[in-house]
Amino acid sequence: MTVIEKLVVCGVGLIGGSFALALRQAGVARRIVGIGRSAASLARAVALGVIDEATNEWSTALDGADFVLLAPPVGQMDAVMAAMAPHLAPGTIVTDAGSTKRDIIEAVYRHLSANLTTVVPAHPIAGAEKSGVESAFGTLYAGRKVVVTPLPENEPAAVLRVREVWEACGAQIHEMPPQEHDRVFAAVSHLPHLLAFGLVHDLAGRANAGQLFDFAAGGFRDFTRIAGSHPEMWRDICLANRQALLAELDQYLAELAYLRALLLSGDGERLEQLFDQARTARNTWAEQFSGPHDPAFPSE
Repeated sequence: MTVIEKLVVCGVGLIGGSFALALRQAGVARRIVGIGRSAASLARAVALGVIDEATNEWSTALDGADFVLLAPPVGQMDAVMAAMAPHLAPGTIVTDAGSTKRDIIEAVYRHLSANLTTVVPAHPIAGAEKSGVESAFGTLYAGRKVVVTPLPENEPAAVLRVREVWEACGAQIHEMPPQEHDRVFAAVSHLPHLLAFGLVHDLAGRANAGQLFDFAAGGFRDFTRIAGSHPEMWRDICLANRQALLAELDQYLAELAYLRALLLSGDGERLEQLFDQARTARNTWAEQFSGPHDPAFPSE
């Protein structure tokens, strides 16, 4: 594939940093420039060799840039696009790593309307509980899915370029309409995070919280693992996708009401039947991750 002469990464944390490292290791990016809110974090990214240089000025970052990844929390995307818009040259490819798409695409139309042919939204389905550039690693996207949600105005060549760059990171590419994307990830990503945060918050606020956590073991650890994720990032995701998330939460509340009814009536037969159906569905899904070379589950 064609080498990226100047790659710009906005938000050099786990996601942006891993993107930079993957492309550096693949020999795809010659020069990598980072831009973000924290000078200290950018300096750390330079020291770790994740990026070659750092700046807090979009005019400097975008001068001569041919590819840009936007990877800040989704709540910052609108301000980021407004700031970069005056300096974005025609032909520069822009993509993002946001976990929501409707709000990001609305921001694209607000601020980058002059560049719609080359702004291609995307979402890598990869992550970890730890954040920050220190947590970045070059194989984060290897074998993981990236969902591309092209705009009607996108040039086919720009979409192809974004696909090729993510593929250079080792990712498997899928395309999906933005509305479908947000509905799907409300169910399988955003709702589980909301539930994990809610459970831990509930238990931590109880008078006997110390005792509860003292006796919590593997099941609690597995269920609440994602409650260790970045609070600002997940606040922004939940608010940005709140319409789809509220619909999923209502669906789940109905399921909880059904479980409560089974417990209240002592209906062990139906409870076991539900558990068996859930176990079968879960194990069927999990089998794809049981290979010797990829034992880990993808996280969001």
